[in-house]
Amino acid sequence: MTDNISAEQLRLFIERIERLEEEKKAMADDIKDVYAEAKATGFDAKTMRTIVRLRKMEKHHRDEAEMLLDTYKAALGLA
Repeated sequence: MTDNISAEQLRLFIERIERLEEEKKAMADDIKDVYAEAKATGFDAKTMRTIVRLRKMEKHHRDEAEMLLDTYKAALGLA
């Protein structure tokens, strides 16, 4: 009996994961479409992706990353 319950539970988990993976792909496709639309109107998608990534970061992490980038640029003569 426990084998049937475990197998059923496992099947349900797998099916949920599969549905979520499908939803995740659909969302990724939607995001890709938004970037394409923005690019078609003249925005730079790569820069927009960077901004989205930066906005997800806490301010102190963003400040630290920018400081490191400035340090590396200066070391390479890019600043």
